[in-house]
Amino acid sequence: MIGGILTAAIGALHVYILVLEMFRWEHPRTRRAFGTSEDFARATKVLAANQGLYNGFLAAGLFWAVLAGTTTDGRPLALFFLACVLIAGLYGAATASRRILFIQALPAALALAAVTLRL
Repeated sequence: MIGGILTAAIGALHVYILVLEMFRWEHPRTRRAFGTSEDFARATKVLAANQGLYNGFLAAGLFWAVLAGTTTDGRPLALFFLACVLIAGLYGAATASRRILFIQALPAALALAAVTLRL
């Protein structure tokens, strides 16, 4: 139950990131959240949209796992997609911003623990 809730919440977070990166990349609030300038956002709009699409795939996998049941048939899916989110979060924290550790990696680690323990 807890694992399913956390997995769904992380899926929702990745839908939100998809929206920011694909559709609102140049908006001032999005630029402020990602710490980018207007010129940088304009120059990287296509790259950000591509990155947003990948976040959408992560969200789809997480929701698939929730629908299949994170304590039953969907458990392997949840473990796989949460591990992907965790690895992406660790990489992002090491290369882009330490904030990603708390926004993406830590929640994924907590959800992974909950799903592993069948909570």
